[in-house]
Amino acid sequence: MTAGGLRLLVLPVVGLVLAGLGVAVSGSEDPGPPGARAGCEASVPYTAGVGGYASYRIPAVVRTRAGTVLAFAEGRTGGAGDSGDIDIVVRRSDDGGCAWGPLLVVADGHGDTRGNPAPVVDPRSGDVVLLSSYNGAEATEGRILRGEVPEDRGRRVFVQRSADDGRTFSAPREITARVKKPGWRWYATGPGHALALTRGPHAGRLVVPANHSAAPPPGSTDTGEEPRYYGAHALTSDDGGRTWSVGFVDDTYDGFVNANESTVAELPDGSLYFSSRDQLGTSPGNRADASSDDGGASLDRPFAPQRALDRVPVVQGSLLSVGGRDGVLLFSAPSVPDARAEPALWSSTDGGRTFAKALTVSRRKAAYSDLVALDAATTGLLHETGTRSPYETVEFRRVPTAALTGGAR
Repeated sequence: MTAGGLRLLVLPVVGLVLAGLGVAVSGSEDPGPPGARAGCEASVPYTAGVGGYASYRIPAVVRTRAGTVLAFAEGRTGGAGDSGDIDIVVRRSDDGGCAWGPLLVVADGHGDTRGNPAPVVDPRSGDVVLLSSYNGAEATEGRILRGEVPEDRGRRVFVQRSADDGRTFSAPREITARVKKPGWRWYATGPGHALALTRGPHAGRLVVPANHSAAPPPGSTDTGEEPRYYGAHALTSDDGGRTWSVGFVDDTYDGFVNANESTVAELPDGSLYFSSRDQLGTSPGNRADASSDDGGASLDRPFAPQRALDRVPVVQGSLLSVGGRDGVLLFSAPSVPDARAEPALWSSTDGGRTFAKALTVSRRKAAYSDLVALDAATTGLLHETGTRSPYETVEFRRVPTAALTGGAR
């Protein structure tokens, strides 16, 4: 055991892509995006079956105040399934995502499920704050949605922090009573990085996008398993992650837009832009969006279809603001409407009203992803990908930011 109760597993550094030599990552024939530092276009921090876990899923990434890249994931013991014996793990990189240190277990499920990592760097202290979700190993999402799981084995919410640049984390501290409303069944933090606000009256606030499901109204014959009962919400903290409150709550539950896994970015004017997976709603397309002018406390309007991203399948995606006050908004997700394949990046120069595809990362299969600003010139993409399945590896790509923003301009 390491300091802070972390279990330490040695996971060897997986080979880097050498684009100039045509060497591929995990079977990919794509040489990687042009313009990144030679020999460091991509690396693979997680490979299924390596390091003590059958599968790694649900990536999240942040860059610390010291410049260290922290790549979080769920380490799934029994396979790629969403419930069972699952831990939250992290690997650290001090060279911008080219090489990775040993695998650390941040939150041990001890046979149960800990997942949906949502990390953020507190701008005041520099600490890494990590929110996550928990449920009993036997508690599948379907059973939770139907109300068949006791509260103590259902979805619960925890927070941890690291004051030493991600080397160790505090034990998970439960905050469920503060952030889960009565009648909610399913609950998920993130997944993907959370946000620290940088400007306006709420500068310093931590905002964590999350989602939930509601129980059907009394007298209804519905079980609650129908996607129409999904909704997005936000968690906020104004004291560096020590106390938490529920911000906006999307509770329309009309079946038109079923806001599910969501992500957030801060726009140049200080407003927040939220993008959500539409979980089988009747609206056109599979993405929805909303905005907030009060730091995530409320929405300016309910989630509505985002037609500019209608090529995205039903899947989680990630947002990132780059360019400072010039304001380019990036979005990552697979780009085949009916399959988790062909990971891509889109850009927007009008605050998310429109998006243009800026880069197709590869032609391989792909699923969940997360974006991080490495420096002024480089954007990092941590994403699930593979040749036969999207869940073979979690890959880290270094992409020249100019290659993403130039087309948008």
